[in-house]
Amino acid sequence: MRTKTLLVAALLAILAVPAFAQAPQGGPPQGTPTNIRGKVVKLDGNNLSVKTREGPTVMVALAPNAEVRSLVKKKLSDIKAGDYVASTSLPGKDGKLHAVEVHYIPPRAPELQIPYDYKPGSVMTNAHVTGMVAGKTGSTIQMTYKGTPAEIVVDKKTKIVTTADAALPDLKPGKAVFLRAVKAADGTISANNATVEKNGIKPPM
Repeated sequence: MRTKTLLVAALLAILAVPAFAQAPQGGPPQGTPTNIRGKVVKLDGNNLSVKTREGPTVMVALAPNAEVRSLVKKKLSDIKAGDYVASTSLPGKDGKLHAVEVHYIPPRAPELQIPYDYKPGSVMTNAHVTGMVAGKTGSTIQMTYKGTPAEIVVDKKTKIVTTADAALPDLKPGKAVFLRAVKAADGTISANNATVEKNGIKPPM
C-alpha cells in the first residue's frame, strides 16, 4: 500500500507542474491527472477527439486559453552547462539511465527525478546540466537536481527538442499529440495544453 501511495504521489507531482506543459494563468483544471498520448481524430471547437496509443478514442475539452505548442529539433552540441532540461529515460542493461528524449524546460518547473508513465520503468528527470562526457556508444549528460547528481546517457536515437509556437488549427486529424490532462469524477477529460506534431516532429514524451 505504501509503494502504491508513493507512486501515485510521484505521478501527481509531475503532472501538477509538468516539464512540457506548464499551466497557463487561471491554473489547471480540477481532477485526476492523466497523460493523453495518441493521434488527433477531430477538433470540434475546443473539443479534441484523440485516438490514444492504448486504443480507445477519448474526447478532451480544451480550455479557452489552452496553450498549444509544437517542437523543433536541437542537437546534443546545443546542450550546455547551466541549461535546465528534462529527460524521459529508461534503465539500460548497464544499469544506467538512457534518454528517450531530452527537452528544454522553463525555470518554474520543479527539480526532480521520479517514475514516469511513458513506459514501465521509465523515469522523468528535471535538472540543471553540469557537464558532458563523451563515450564510445554515446555521451553522458551530467546533471543535478536539488543538489543530487544524476547522469543520463544519450545516443543517436535520443530525441532532443525544444518548444515552438503552435495554435488550435495545428491540431489536424492524424497528427500526433500529447496532453497533460485531468479526468473528473464523471469521467470527462479536460486540458489546458497540447503539444502537437508539426513539420514531422512528433511529441517524444
